Amino acid sequence: MRKVITFSLFAVFSIAIVAPVQATTWVEKSNEHAQIVLDALAKLSPEGAGQLGVDGLDEEISDLGSGIYERSRKISVDVLAELQQRLENESDSKVRQDLGILIKTIKDGVRSSDLNYEQMLPYYNINQTIFFGVRGILDPQNSRDRYPAAIARLEKYAGITDGHTSYAELAKDRSRERFAVEGLVGPYRGEVEQDLERAETMITGIEELLKGTDLQGWEGSYAALAGQMRDYNEWVRAEILPRAREDYRLPMDLYEDALRQWGVDASPADLIEQATKGYMDIRGEMEALAPLIAAEKGYATNDYREVIGLLKRDGPIDGDKLLDHYNAVLRDLEEIIVREKLISLPDRDAGIRIASAAETAAMPAPHLQPPRLIGNTGEYPYFVIPLLEQNDDGSWQQTDDTYEAGAWTLTAHEARPGHEMQFSSIVESGVSVTRAVFAFNSVNVEGWGLYAEAIVRPYLPLEGQMISLQYRLMRAARMFLDPMLNLGLITPEEAKSLIINDIAIGESWAQNEVERYTYRMPGQATAYYYGYNKMQSLRAQTELKLRENFDQQAFHDFILDQGMLPPQILKEAVMNEFVPSQTH
Repeated sequence: MRKVITFSLFAVFSIAIVAPVQATTWVEKSNEHAQIVLDALAKLSPEGAGQLGVDGLDEEISDLGSGIYERSRKISVDVLAELQQRLENESDSKVRQDLGILIKTIKDGVRSSDLNYEQMLPYYNINQTIFFGVRGILDPQNSRDRYPAAIARLEKYAGITDGHTSYAELAKDRSRERFAVEGLVGPYRGEVEQDLERAETMITGIEELLKGTDLQGWEGSYAALAGQMRDYNEWVRAEILPRAREDYRLPMDLYEDALRQWGVDASPADLIEQATKGYMDIRGEMEALAPLIAAEKGYATNDYREVIGLLKRDGPIDGDKLLDHYNAVLRDLEEIIVREKLISLPDRDAGIRIASAAETAAMPAPHLQPPRLIGNTGEYPYFVIPLLEQNDDGSWQQTDDTYEAGAWTLTAHEARPGHEMQFSSIVESGVSVTRAVFAFNSVNVEGWGLYAEAIVRPYLPLEGQMISLQYRLMRAARMFLDPMLNLGLITPEEAKSLIINDIAIGESWAQNEVERYTYRMPGQATAYYYGYNKMQSLRAQTELKLRENFDQQAFHDFILDQGMLPPQILKEAVMNEFVPSQTH
């Protein structure tokens, strides 16, 4: 579950974004309603609000004071009542739809917050929270005049600023005050141990961020904060680890709530049934493709697992060549997109960069870093590739993300036509705040990412097609392994063995997968294949409606122009707006 303050609205800031306000009347009206939610969020999580682009919050830090659960719950309930009143007085259908999204978001958040408060012992990974709090200010895309606020924020975390208490002490207090409550479930031991293992990388990562600027006079404040963070980690060893649970599984109502929060509205049993069927279909495609690649490459095997292993062996990319290689793959993908008229590309380059060591420790998988989108002045998303380490002999360590055949699908997913296109569309076209932020969930975001892989796959070289299918197989496996693990139907060891031996994924990625399902983000991994199925279904139904009038480029452009809509609302928009527009 989320290892942050468990009030109901905070979680939105973990991954959400918001569009610039330059739009039609209905968008302006919708944004007025959304502003009261943004105001509430800014009070409770100014770091997140600042990353969205809300001005004036760079020096502020999130509320971790006494009574935070009660205080934030009251804010949520008050905002909910106000939104419900506004819905009664609103006649515009699109604005009413946005109000419904806001109301659902807050209701879901209150329910999730209540469940966590009633059942879970609070535990805070402050090392990661503080690192990203500072990192959010010192982002290279931010204006240099914002950088001094990082010192002010750091001093508030340290409790040096008048009126502020050490963030580490507040985190201890929020946990301590619940120690005596009977029946609370502690955090999973493996999660806490891994957080402690990575803690020093986060602490030194803050220092590296500050050293990378021309800021002066931060050393003493940083030293005080770093000491507090290290003391907190020792306190966690002494007080939290003995209270940690040995079984990674959450109480079932919390797991089902997690699925809903990620946007998945199917039961665990339904997910398992749908995904296992899809898994077998995809594996059949891989078995048919493997002999073609073997013949082309001269491999003495037709087993898709062995073929993938040979592709990894034959196409490693050294760490100092990663950026150039991924940029070259991106250019090739863009040629495919234009030639095949898949989607309309922006008139600018997509950004790709290599992560720092601390960023890699916090997020070891490739991902997209969204930009500031409120008041955006030209910042855009970045596809971030984890840092690759060199061995003592000068050779480079290799991963499932650092070989040539794998670069195609990863770039399609994270960059173009995948996530980078989603977020760029919001920057460039302007949708309501609600459709950009509060409708956001893993199903509509990751569903598009996996769908984006699928629409370019027919045009890739055979080895790129194979890895595209492998990645899709992994996403189908996620949709049954995650619930099976959380229902106790399979062990972590069995799940990891399947990932390595049947999907042909490396040990490191397989381990990250199991951690993800069991304690990092239970339920989230199911969203990829679930959202992909929704997108494929929507396309099929749209083609049936339009037949010879179906234009995939127009369809994809329309999808992106809607913002981050949940599947059902997106379907309504396609059927009620896009389909009629294509038949005139």
